[in-house]
Amino acid sequence: MSFEMTKGLFKYDFTDQHAILGIPLDAEFNDIRKRYMKIARRLHSDTCSFEDQADKEWANQFLSKVVNPAYNKFSKESDRKEYNLLLAAIAKRVAKEQAKMQVESAAAKELATAKDLEEAYKTAVGKLALKQYESVQETQDAIDQISELNMVYLLRKERLGGVVSAGSPPKATNQTATATPAAATPAATPATATPAAAPPPRVPAFKDSLADQSCIRAQGFMDSKNYAKEPKHSKAHGLLAMCYFQQNQATMAKLEVQKALASNPEEPTALEVKKKLEQASAKDKKSEGKPGFFASLFGGKKK
Repeated sequence: MSFEMTKGLFKYDFTDQHAILGIPLDAEFNDIRKRYMKIARRLHSDTCSFEDQADKEWANQFLSKVVNPAYNKFSKESDRKEYNLLLAAIAKRVAKEQAKMQVESAAAKELATAKDLEEAYKTAVGKLALKQYESVQETQDAIDQISELNMVYLLRKERLGGVVSAGSPPKATNQTATATPAAATPAATPATATPAAAPPPRVPAFKDSLADQSCIRAQGFMDSKNYAKEPKHSKAHGLLAMCYFQQNQATMAKLEVQKALASNPEEPTALEVKKKLEQASAKDKKSEGKPGFFASLFGGKKK
């Protein structure tokens, strides 16, 4: 199955990961992660709402071969740095070859002359991202248009001498940074300049990072087809079960637990999730009022 993309930045033999995920070029990692999880739920074979079977197959393949690799480019610091360097090089190439640049979409043409570049760019990307994964055709069209927006945006930023950093991790908050206005701070001389503080050690930027790691690891097992040490995908399904549980998707978690234990009744992660689901179900059944989510999942009483 071919997923050829040839517009916008793709014309420069560059894989526009931002266009694939439907995010602006300066998106923070937390936003990239949230967007990826939304797309993954939309395209995954167990949750995809496409009616046509061929479209469902396309969605599953597109998730594993295009969307997951795009997200992985931002999940590792080394890959993110490499991608930023490529993006900077592409920006210079776009500026150098702007006489040959062809813009087809109306959104990109409007961005080329927009007065407020930042606002116009993010608004345009946001509108396209809303329906980007509603259908096969809308996915391909949106990626093409977002990549053209990225191309125009990079060109204008390059003219202004701007720098775009892709997928930066959340910035640490410095409470003393605003104590003295920047304009009032005297310029340091070479002899007295204070060395820049070393960057803080990399830590998970969000509470449910374990769930994301489980999803990525499980998808990696499935994409690589390397099950030599994993009897019939049991560990992959166990990890996916943990991911779904921590995302409060108990139905999906239960399905993955069943798949894992069918292959390996002793799969530890699946057994752990099963225990958590049973505990949540028991607690839910004791709660007063209308049945909660877990009660409905495990056949609680209906009113």
